[in-house]
This record gives sequence, structure tokens and C-alpha cells, in this order.
Amino acid sequence: MNRLFTFGASAALMFVILPVRAADSEAQEARMEALRELNDFIGEWKGTGEPDKARPAAGDLWSETITWAWRFKGDDARLNLQIKNGKLYKSGDLRFLPDKKVFQLEMLDKKDNKLVFQGELKDGFLTLVREDPKSKETQRVVMNTAGDGGRFIYNVAHKPANRTTYLKDFKVAGNKEGESLGAKEKKIECVVSGGLGAIPVSFKGETFYVCCSGCKDAFNEDPEKYVKKFKAKKK
Repeated sequence: MNRLFTFGASAALMFVILPVRAADSEAQEARMEALRELNDFIGEWKGTGEPDKARPAAGDLWSETITWAWRFKGDDARLNLQIKNGKLYKSGDLRFLPDKKVFQLEMLDKKDNKLVFQGELKDGFLTLVREDPKSKETQRVVMNTAGDGGRFIYNVAHKPANRTTYLKDFKVAGNKEGESLGAKEKKIECVVSGGLGAIPVSFKGETFYVCCSGCKDAFNEDPEKYVKKFKAKKK
């Protein structure tokens, strides 16, 4: 009797666990699929920032370096952002929330305040907004690539609580580091994310490519998993 009870309980538990795992797997794939739409962001960009006005003076300009890379931890997949010498922000993590069907960017400003933006990707433009709890103004960041993926641009604006239109603050436009090295001549797919492969990795004598340090770390952790999925997709 005890054996039958144990078997029955184990079987019931399996039926509970399997749907949960399947749901988790579907959510993870949804997150990955949405973030893959932003694979052109991946890389290092040498940017020039300027206030959004007709003729900014030379003294109003600044230089910053923007770096995007994939990051993985368990079932969590995100795009990590690092900004060196930025005007307002210095880092961030971009995720896709399948239940809300929105992108969420958790940013750190230069004073280490955590700012959470949410929004959508439409016609190649990622538009993210947040409401400041103190001033009640709405802050907006719009990101996109241009020039066949060779340029990365982001615009920052805000809308005071008593207004209906946004006031433009500044924009940053950057060129992709190493873009002139022939990336456009031959598109090599990243074995992990599906982006533009640039860094060689090896498994059982075969050479594959990844797009960033985050994908390289993920590949080295479990190369067989990624190679198997990559080859199945190619078939």
C-alpha cells in the first residue's frame, strides 16, 4: 500500500512539475525572441552627445562609449548596457516581460539612482518611459540603429506634469567599433543569440562565432546545448 501511495504521489508531482517547466521554457524563449530583435545594439559604440538644439556650440558636445552585451544567469536573459562618460546614465539591464509584453530597462544614473523604464519596440525604435515619483514628470528614452546597423542613436526627453508634449533634452549618436572590418561583407551568426558573430569559439574541433563576451561565457558553460540548437535551426 505504501509503495502504491508513494508511486501515485510521485506521478502526481511529475504532472505538476512538467507543465511548470514547460511554461518556464516558453517564457524564456519569449524573452529571448523579443531581445533578439535588438541584436543590432550589441557591440561597442563611440558616441558623440549634444543638446537637442539647432546649432549646439562646440563646448556643449561630449564623447561617450556605449557598450551592449548579452548576459545570462539561469533562465534569466537580458541585454546589459554600460555607458562611459555619459551625460545622465552609466549602466542598465534590458529585459522583456512576456506577461506584460513590454521591454523593461533598469537604469542607474550617475548618482546611482535606480530608474525603471518600460515600453515597446515599433518600426525599429525602442521607446521607453517612466514617471518620476517626486516631480511627476514623464521621462523618455528612444533608441534605434541606423546605417544598416552601423550607427546607434538614443534620444532623451521629458514631459512636465502640466504639459502634453515632450521637451527634448539631448541625443547621442555613435559609430560601431570595428564595423569597418568587413562585418557587412559576410554575416556570421552568433551561435547563442543569433546576432552578428564576431568572436570565434570552438567545440569538438568545430569553430563557431559569438557576438559578445556574455554569449561567449554562456557558450563555454554549456557548448553542447548551443551547438545542438544551432545546428537544428540550420536544418
